[in-house]
Amino acid sequence: QVQLVESGGGLVQAGDSLRVSCAASGRTLSIAWMAWFRQAPGKEREFVAAISRTTTTTYYLDSVKGRFIISRDNAKNTMYLQMSSLKPDDMGTYYCAAGTHNYYHIPRLSPEYDYWGQGTQVTVSS
Repeated sequence: QVQLVESGGGLVQAGDSLRVSCAASGRTLSIAWMAWFRQAPGKEREFVAAISRTTTTTYYLDSVKGRFIISRDNAKNTMYLQMSSLKPDDMGTYYCAAGTHNYYHIPRLSPEYDYWGQGTQVTVSS
């Protein structure tokens, strides 16, 4: 089992930056891909970014490319999402996800991840 705990959410103004973190515990050596998803009120959960075990491969939702950076410190069992130039459309609950399968493709679907955090709220005021 793997436990994931997000932190770092908050209320910011449009254009501001914010970093959210995800601390993993338990059987962390089993984790391959990790990702961030988000869900806005009344909308479905959507993929935001993913990072491979070795951190050499990352992938982003088109609308966050150039503004968000996903990173991972395996020694600390922690993943980060540095968000810049935040927009009201970025608002939502951000979820950390971890998968144990070594996919050759970049997993971007919720069922491809085995473990989920409780989420951290990001609010962007215009």
